[in-house]
Amino acid sequence: MADLGTKYLGLELKSPLIVGSSGLSNTVDEIRKCEKAGAGAVVLKSIFEEQITSEISKEIQSSNIDMHPEAAEYIQSVTRDRSVYQYLDLITDSKKAVKIPVIASVNCVSADGWLDFAAKIEKAGADALEVNVYIFDIEHRDDSKGIEERYLKILKAVKSAVKIPVALKISNQFTNLSSIARDLELHGVDGIVMFNRFLYNDINLDKMKVVQGRGVSSPDEFMIPLRWIGLLSPQLRIDLCASTGIHNGLDAAKLILAGAKAVQVTSALYLHKIEYLTEITRQLNEWMDKNGYKSIHDMRGTLSAKDPSVSKMFSRFQYMKYIIER
Repeated sequence: MADLGTKYLGLELKSPLIVGSSGLSNTVDEIRKCEKAGAGAVVLKSIFEEQITSEISKEIQSSNIDMHPEAAEYIQSVTRDRSVYQYLDLITDSKKAVKIPVIASVNCVSADGWLDFAAKIEKAGADALEVNVYIFDIEHRDDSKGIEERYLKILKAVKSAVKIPVALKISNQFTNLSSIARDLELHGVDGIVMFNRFLYNDINLDKMKVVQGRGVSSPDEFMIPLRWIGLLSPQLRIDLCASTGIHNGLDAAKLILAGAKAVQVTSALYLHKIEYLTEITRQLNEWMDKNGYKSIHDMRGTLSAKDPSVSKMFSRFQYMKYIIER
């Protein structure tokens, strides 16, 4: 049987399969199940910057205290800390319950108002911090460069607040993805998770209403991180982690061949329960044995853009070029 051990964000993992941030990692019992099913690590369900802001607003609205600025500031502090302590308890209790790394997660849009969370998260015992950032600027307040600068500002602020490894979970919606990845590396990020998956919308034609689209990923979505990890893994020294569309062990194998240090699985576990991770692990192991790979280290990046012919394939974005060159 192949050695599935890998190192991600400087952490020793028994497997490259990580349970991604979701409701599957929101309680200690669920996290125990993840470890039992073979997870190499678990990313806790995110605490949202907007969630904290909303709770503060509700507390102020329901309070009978005279809203002198100092009173409002006090309520904000107490409400924020109440939410933080619930999250800190999850970190502390999870660390006591399992041996695998526990990675905290914050979903944010700014570097303001939550950075004290990061220090408390570290103190609670989190092994690393995953910062999920997506800046949606429909009002055109910033150009593309300005938006990228906001990502770098968030990273710089978080890195100054903690000593544990920090990964940024980003989208693939950048003007120049390779440029922002290099800038994040230069600014000290320890890893990049490719990619965050958004809530899609649909239209119900019978009700003439905009509704929520499919909530889980489809298997072919893994091809999006596959391309970018394949292209960028030879260029960057930081760790790249795949996320979105990993539904079986063969998907995981492909992403590791492209250069991923680890892969995050979420939707497949929603569809088939946490125990399905055992089957994904079996499939990965079986493929590695069949193809003569004795360890994850041996196979990682063997089909990345460091090979010019592979780089050419990953760089094909247009159908016409594909048809002509066949």
